[in-house]
Amino acid sequence: MKDFYQGKKVLVTGHTGFKGSWLCRMLTLSGAEVTGYALEPPTSPSLFCAAGLEETIHSVIGDIRDRAHLAEVFKEVQPEIVFHLAAQPIVRDSYKDPVYTYETNVMGTVNVMECVRQNPCVRSFLNVTTDKVYENKEWEYGYRECDPLDGYDPYSNSKSCSELVTHSYKKSFFEDGRCAISTSRAGNVIGGGDFANDRIIPDCIRAAAAGRQIEVRNPHSTRPYQLVLEPLHVYMMIAKSQYEDGKYQGYYNVGPDDCDCVTTGRLVNLFCEAWGEGISWADRYDGGPHEANFLKLDCSKIKHVFGWRPHYHVEEAIEKTVEWSKAYLNGEDMMAVMDRQILEFWQKGR
Repeated sequence: MKDFYQGKKVLVTGHTGFKGSWLCRMLTLSGAEVTGYALEPPTSPSLFCAAGLEETIHSVIGDIRDRAHLAEVFKEVQPEIVFHLAAQPIVRDSYKDPVYTYETNVMGTVNVMECVRQNPCVRSFLNVTTDKVYENKEWEYGYRECDPLDGYDPYSNSKSCSELVTHSYKKSFFEDGRCAISTSRAGNVIGGGDFANDRIIPDCIRAAAAGRQIEVRNPHSTRPYQLVLEPLHVYMMIAKSQYEDGKYQGYYNVGPDDCDCVTTGRLVNLFCEAWGEGISWADRYDGGPHEANFLKLDCSKIKHVFGWRPHYHVEEAIEKTVEWSKAYLNGEDMMAVMDRQILEFWQKGR
């Protein structure tokens, strides 16, 4: 895959975020000429700043809702491949500010798709969404790509709408095959450098670093957890494959195996074991806004089409997260730590 990306012009929206930062580093290590378009890093501290990624790519600070500015960047960069990750990604924040969430996640997607439409240089486009786009029936089997889309909360629903926008643009403007269009629905990701509020592993790391007991809001909810590098590798694989042959465009779930769909309580137990130092947790269910209790994906399609399998189980994903976090707290060179984990991941997949 690295041979393919060598010298390719790639645009990543949302590059200052957690997943965007890791993706930019993977692309850079693969030889791509990377441009990022996003707001300032959403957290302080941030992975983007901690690893010094601004020095390694062409970083443009801008709002995905600003179509005129985004169009200027497309015109200047002339990207061949576009990964769309820019979003308001937090469920609870979407209850606090639903309008901003819809403006960013829906109209932001419209703006990106419009720029792709107006720039024939783009040959491959991937919209990164979420496992939460599906109408959640709390059933025990995984959701498939053909199941109905209808997220419940404003975040999930806005990402469902983002999917529908992409589908409409694909059918309306790209049937001539000049640009391959796909979406990818990923499960929950964990990994080093996620400093977001209201996410379980960052909450665990903050508590552990401060020597506090971890407080868990809903230990019984079940989610598909995977190392952040897993879906990013798949995004790169989809974008490459559809660039080379349009038959690979479509809609793809990306998640862990069933054994890695675990309760939040089990996840936190694994974290405490990996961190050590006597860290423990307590159940602090707060009866907050609605979130699905049971959610997992059926990833048969991506496994069948690409022969893909996850590289790591959830235990290893936690270990890699703890390794990165302790290195950060010890003041190590975080770009070097990122590079080491990426290269280990690629080596594991051979």
